[in-house]
Amino acid sequence: MIDLSTTYLGLKLRTPLVPSASPLTRELDSVRRLEDAGASAIVMYSIFEESSQIEQVPARLALESCLDHIHRAKEAVSVPVIASLGALTARGWTDYARRIEQAGVDAIELNLYQVPSQLDIPGEEIERGYVETLKAVRSAVKVPVAAKLTPYFTSMANMAKRFDEAGAGALVLFNRFYQPDINLEELEIQPNVLLSTPQALRLPLTWIGILYGRIKANLAASGGVHGTEDAVKLLLAGADVTMLCSALLQKGIRRLHEVELGLRNWMELHECGSVAEMRGKLSQLRCPDPTAFERAQYINAVKGVEKVVVTGREAWRMLRGG
Repeated sequence: MIDLSTTYLGLKLRTPLVPSASPLTRELDSVRRLEDAGASAIVMYSIFEESSQIEQVPARLALESCLDHIHRAKEAVSVPVIASLGALTARGWTDYARRIEQAGVDAIELNLYQVPSQLDIPGEEIERGYVETLKAVRSAVKVPVAAKLTPYFTSMANMAKRFDEAGAGALVLFNRFYQPDINLEELEIQPNVLLSTPQALRLPLTWIGILYGRIKANLAASGGVHGTEDAVKLLLAGADVTMLCSALLQKGIRRLHEVELGLRNWMELHECGSVAEMRGKLSQLRCPDPTAFERAQYINAVKGVEKVVVTGREAWRMLRGG
């Protein structure tokens, strides 16, 4: 019998398939549908400290509305409910986290989203601020806390270690910065949200493969998970859970069920009895030469491109008759 169960943030989950924070959880009906489609846990849409400014309502009313929705979502489903929090100030992080915990969530995911555009603030200060934020929230609540990180650190491995030592129950890799676009007709800057593609999988795949077995925190993959093969690759690299968002927005909530069936079929075909058995099989930890996961892979990739170019030139010469 195939065992798809996994453990994430101390929570026993039926499968490693978890919908990440998205507009799909803004309605209770969608939250229920996510559970019906097989979601093993649900990450609610992000609560941002500055949302009251955007929506032009008092901060207290904006927060109360979000907390009430989380509470009703928790009562509506039997799977764990994880809140997503993005704040601006030190007080905002801790105060919001306490209120969210009181709403009954099973865990909190810190949406550490900051574009470091200030010229006079060095990277070390920004990194220290991230870690101190995690420590402050961990001290303020009793539920497990995950840190959703940006990949833009000079030393990603060292930052992962620091978050791990600061008490992160999980690292969610990765957060995405939504860059603006320019409207050439109106000559103005405008937001432009681009959904992820399967190619985005490579970044979390790389770092999960490197970090597996080297830190205590769980590893969650976020970005590029669109189908069964994506989930399988990430589990083999060492992910505890694989999070889906863009695939559900594009293909519907039913996509969760399809990926689960595909995962089960793949495991049966490859005689793999459990997710625990396959996790990390292709991580850097299991590689005979650890450096091959980094530099050598780059070299092999470059050689592969060179081969494609050479083959293309040869084909073109044959078409031209020599």
